[in-house]
Amino acid sequence: MRPDDWHLTEDVDDFLARAGEFLRSRPALHTTPLTTIEKLRTHGAQAFGTPAPVLGRLERAGKVHATFSLIRGLGLTHLTPEHADTLAAHLAALGHSLPFVSADHETATAFAEAWQRRTGATPTLRDRIRLYRLGALTPPTPAPEGRARPVREQDREQLMLLLREFTTDVREAVTIDAGSWAGTRFADKHFTFWETPDGTPASMAGATTMVAGMVRVDPVYTPAHLRGRGYAGAVTAEVSRAALTAGATDVVLYADPANPTSNALYQRLGYLPLAEWAVYDFASAEPGAG
Repeated sequence: MRPDDWHLTEDVDDFLARAGEFLRSRPALHTTPLTTIEKLRTHGAQAFGTPAPVLGRLERAGKVHATFSLIRGLGLTHLTPEHADTLAAHLAALGHSLPFVSADHETATAFAEAWQRRTGATPTLRDRIRLYRLGALTPPTPAPEGRARPVREQDREQLMLLLREFTTDVREAVTIDAGSWAGTRFADKHFTFWETPDGTPASMAGATTMVAGMVRVDPVYTPAHLRGRGYAGAVTAEVSRAALTAGATDVVLYADPANPTSNALYQRLGYLPLAEWAVYDFASAEPGAG
């Protein structure tokens, strides 16, 4: 395919009209673009701040083969090395700067290599992530003491405290307080606490709003001093069960493949590995430097 087979737009409705069916065709693999585009659709072009997002689709003879979103960094659906190279050429020619690329490992690696050839920017692997999809849910038996309950508005301070601990643990640079809450990636999630019999929140799990029958569980967190007691498994199972009850056909989550504890936990609950993800940072983002 040629670079001019890539069609770029800032119009979310136009993008969805042309590429929505493609994204909905594989909701588990397309979990991130589906939730990203849904946030743009519901909150407008400024949902992720400035500059305005750039959306693209790879289309030929009326068929969409891939999509991308350029929002802070570049997010891609699966591409062949050839398609990755044509996209890199197209974006470089248009003068776009890319702080990072995120995609399945094969695609991210192919694009990072193509971007380096086209611009001279040096890619550095920042993260490896594993995408899981729920098969048959198997809740932990016995469940730990306590119960699951939805996080309420009056729990916001406690929730933000746990999220600050979570983002520190995963080295995610973000400010979470009353003033910044609406602009965080957590504001649109639906959260559940697992609380001990005395009402203390012992673990939490979030979930996205259902899109194309898909719900993503994110994040899951237990404070360090409460780990090893089954709380994370219990709250993850409860959020997963709620998604299935609501009609979800695909329940997915991401995990750090370097963390054997969380990966073993999710697999015990019935989650099956679906894809390996990668994020590459670019040391220099100056198109045309190569």
